[in-house]
Amino acid sequence: MARVTTATGDEGYTDLLGPVRVPKYHRRPEAYGTVDEATSALGLARAHAAGTDIQDWIQDIQRQLYVLMAELATPPENYAKVDFKITRDDVRRIESQAEDLKSRVEIGKEFVLPGATVLGASLDLARAVVRRAERHVARLYHESDVSNVEALRYLNRLSDLLFIMARYAERPEAEQRP
Repeated sequence: MARVTTATGDEGYTDLLGPVRVPKYHRRPEAYGTVDEATSALGLARAHAAGTDIQDWIQDIQRQLYVLMAELATPPENYAKVDFKITRDDVRRIESQAEDLKSRVEIGKEFVLPGATVLGASLDLARAVVRRAERHVARLYHESDVSNVEALRYLNRLSDLLFIMARYAERPEAEQRP
């Protein structure tokens, strides 16, 4: 059985992937922790999407965000040794999905007030958390702590995709959930 409590963080430090320990408020745990929040917000959306095509889309995104969290938890001295990284193909995949969804739903020019449906609101919440994660990763990238620009692009495109997905979930012909 896995141990949930290790007590190794009791003094406010956490491990990166490898022998490096940093304060829990360090930029890296802040970034991958925010991605973790986005994954959880997406879990809420996925629970409300049960039985729809959106449910599978969200699960795929959640799995990819685990790759991103691992990449962000890898310090520069170990980065070349790992094979889990966000790639240009990952970015292209969500760009393609966004284009496909945009062809199936009308995106208005006015601001959207989240909350038309529980699923749409959950996706909008996840989008806002992804935007925050993007700001943290942008800082890591601009300060040369992260070198993979695709990680930053992925989050940028993902927030767009989640916005479109929320509008798709709210279209009149979509199955409405309580």
